[in-house]
Amino acid sequence: MSTQTSDIKWVLASGNKGKLKEFSDLLAPLNIQMIAQSEFNFDGTIFEEAIEDGLSFVENAIIKARHACKHTGLPSIADDSGIEVDALNGAPGIYSARYAGDACDDKQNLQLLLDNMQGKTNRAARFVCVIAFMRHETDPTPIICQATWEGDLLLEPIGEGGFGYDPIFEVRDLKKSSALLSKQEKNAISHRGQAIAILLERLKHLGY
Repeated sequence: MSTQTSDIKWVLASGNKGKLKEFSDLLAPLNIQMIAQSEFNFDGTIFEEAIEDGLSFVENAIIKARHACKHTGLPSIADDSGIEVDALNGAPGIYSARYAGDACDDKQNLQLLLDNMQGKTNRAARFVCVIAFMRHETDPTPIICQATWEGDLLLEPIGEGGFGYDPIFEVRDLKKSSALLSKQEKNAISHRGQAIAILLERLKHLGY
């Protein structure tokens, strides 16, 4: 399809400013304007946020993308991502963003994870990202892209960059926390960066 990419507007099925910044940066080659769904009153005043009742990253990504398409009329990108810890049988997993409770923030989630890892010698963990792109609410063939980023959990937070669990996630090859990486370094190797790279290739084949 031939479209002026400068006029393309997609909604990101999230109000997370960190995610919006990462997606905007990584999709810059297509000159797509990403708009957070929070700009469309997904705060309960007009629309409720999607109910993430899926049992996998894939299910939740599709649920969020479809919900955003339905209420905005725009193509939507949703990602469901989190951290899996081997010593905790894959937890927090799909519950990473609300690990310490629905009303808790990143620091509380991070601290609970550190608390639950006390005394455990296996620190292996990975970030997982599943991205779903839907052209419209009834899109029968959403694009699904998945990637992982292997690492180990640190004993305490190091670094101020990034968001979520970045300060306690040590990148194995670099031997430093994700929170110490520059934006360019992180985008090149992160789970989300890898998944978006796959998405970019898929979109190019569609003519974007």
